[in-house]
Amino acid sequence: SGKKSGGICDNCKHNTEGFRCQRCKPGFYRDRAKSMTSPDICKPCSCHPMGSLNITLNQAQKCHPKTGFCYCKPGVAGPKCDWCLLGYWGFGENGCQPCACARDCNKHTGECLHSYDNSAFLNIPIGGRIPDFLQTSANESENEWQWNDRKQGFSALRYPEKCVCKERILGSVSNFCQMKYAYVLRAKVLSAHDKGTHAEVIVKIKKVLKSGKVKITRNNRSIYPDSWTNRGCTCPILNPGIDYLIAGQEDARTNRLLVNMNSLVKPWKAHWGKFVADILRTGCK
Repeated sequence: SGKKSGGICDNCKHNTEGFRCQRCKPGFYRDRAKSMTSPDICKPCSCHPMGSLNITLNQAQKCHPKTGFCYCKPGVAGPKCDWCLLGYWGFGENGCQPCACARDCNKHTGECLHSYDNSAFLNIPIGGRIPDFLQTSANESENEWQWNDRKQGFSALRYPEKCVCKERILGSVSNFCQMKYAYVLRAKVLSAHDKGTHAEVIVKIKKVLKSGKVKITRNNRSIYPDSWTNRGCTCPILNPGIDYLIAGQEDARTNRLLVNMNSLVKPWKAHWGKFVADILRTGCK
């Protein structure tokens, strides 16, 4: 910039770009352990060629510039998009396909498994809405690069045009019974948090309609979503401040209540609660 103030830096080094060479180029992400002057400040994205999306939101970024997490095809999970989500199988060119079971299935054959207890719990790197890097200012400050959990929100209300999940409907008695849910409850979502390697949603249990091996009391506890869309939204959607009817599976080994695309998650309505309570009272054959 001719050594004049207010100019733009030329010839940024170490795979950086921007007015002050303050961010990584597309295809790279910031290593938080390194200083801005380190030649290794920007690491190349390491995305699986089969499991990751070839064209992302801005047709340039291969991974998220702050976390390095890759953008996965439907049903695919992992920081590098190299394995199937819980409840999905058949890793391939089109991603992974949903299991035709109430619970998980064999990742290679699709054969239904009888319990989550026989498989390892997957720590999946997800978190509500990833801050939209497409609208990041070119002259952003270093502070603006800090991960801001308050912007995550896990809320489609904040980004209605970007968070779209296919809901499981509350259908017939037989359909509900076929899912063999381990727990059914009414809960109010208090908050949701991106833990870096997994997501955690804090809820207040208001009513327990059914419980399994994991003990559930009318108190605050965590539930763990393990499905997300390639736009960075958790599915099913759980918005803080809303009461939900939630029916899902559990991991008795880790004492966790799980929520995935096979779970029933609907904003609470008294008639739905009564319908489910009647089903549970009469029993599923």
